[in-house]
Amino acid sequence: MLLGIEPRNCKVCKEGLYRNKTFLTGGWSRCALCDEFVHYSCLASGKVSFLKARPRVCKTCRAAQEGISSPSPKAAAPVAVGL
Repeated sequence: MLLGIEPRNCKVCKEGLYRNKTFLTGGWSRCALCDEFVHYSCLASGKVSFLKARPRVCKTCRAAQEGISSPSPKAAAPVAVGL
């Protein structure tokens, strides 16, 4: 009995993880947070733009991290200075 092969899609760009798409672009990797396979180009960039941040985190997980961890800007009311 043969088992069907389920195609995998990138979580970020929703395109297939096939060799015709990934052969010259670095392949794919697994995100350390969501544990999903994503294209190398869909990983969050590191300090140098062509290198990827370690641990490997996809762009959607990085955006969620930055949204949660970034402090919300508080509206500072102008203070009147008396003469």
